[in-house]
Amino acid sequence: MSILPKSTPLVAPGHTRPVTHLSFSSLENDGTFLLISSCKDGNPMLREWTGDWIGTFLGHKGAVWSTKLSLDSSRAASASADFTAKIWDTYSGDPLHSFPHNHIVRSVALSPSSTRLLTGGQEKKVRIFDIGRPDADADFLSEAGGFAHDATVKSVIWVGEHTGVTAGEDGLIKWWDLRTGALVASITFPNPITSMELSRQTQRLVVTSGKTVAFIPASPSTTPSHTLTLPYSPSSASIHPILQDRFVTGNSGDEWVRVHAMNGEEREVLKGHHGPVHCVEFSPDGEMYASGSEDGTIRLWQTTPGKSYGLWQGQNGG
Repeated sequence: MSILPKSTPLVAPGHTRPVTHLSFSSLENDGTFLLISSCKDGNPMLREWTGDWIGTFLGHKGAVWSTKLSLDSSRAASASADFTAKIWDTYSGDPLHSFPHNHIVRSVALSPSSTRLLTGGQEKKVRIFDIGRPDADADFLSEAGGFAHDATVKSVIWVGEHTGVTAGEDGLIKWWDLRTGALVASITFPNPITSMELSRQTQRLVVTSGKTVAFIPASPSTTPSHTLTLPYSPSSASIHPILQDRFVTGNSGDEWVRVHAMNGEEREVLKGHHGPVHCVEFSPDGEMYASGSEDGTIRLWQTTPGKSYGLWQGQNGG
């Protein structure tokens, strides 16, 4: 029986409290990309594709739950427990504007053109801000009663220039026409949505809810394209962006990162964190994935252990 190489993660320290969210940038022409992390310490961090620290965004006064980069990586948006969402210049690290809310902001999304910002959180509302007119009133996405969801909005996604997708602890995923504010489609899960991320290359939403992982077309839909039930409740999941033959999960119930085949078969259990794993994300080239934990660290794992890649080159004799 062949023995698979052991996956040895690179540890990216720097945060002082639990890591809550990870997001990679798009792949640059030279094959590089960026990683931005959110943390309960209130200080999002930007890193090179190697995991090397670039800078820290200073200005929030509460835990940061979500941070995402614009398509050209020149801007970052963050969602915080200090009742604000902020836009940042990623080159200087300066905050460009702060958008006030009436409660904790849990998720943000920038439009492809970086001209508008979508936010959601414990207000149960979803707001749209015009970044070019930061002092103007926000537009709202809502149904009867003025709320977009009946519980905390856990994730907001921007698909194309005119479609927004929102996920809530009410178990609902909703597609909205951002030109009119109209609800276009929705899917109901029996349990609260714990995470929803857009796999940009595959144009699928990866959703976790209870013990379910669902892969859903990013365009308005009424049924998942692929759904699996796992023996545990994943906190987050991410699909391989190129091969689409596996997905990785975190679990708030233990300290392990798991890799599954698309039929649900468990391929690997990766140990290294010293606390529950809250978030996972594949890099845009599919060569690695990142995990963020209660232990305050980010770990970078090779998709193919032993391959000469990035900072693993010296370790692997590349």
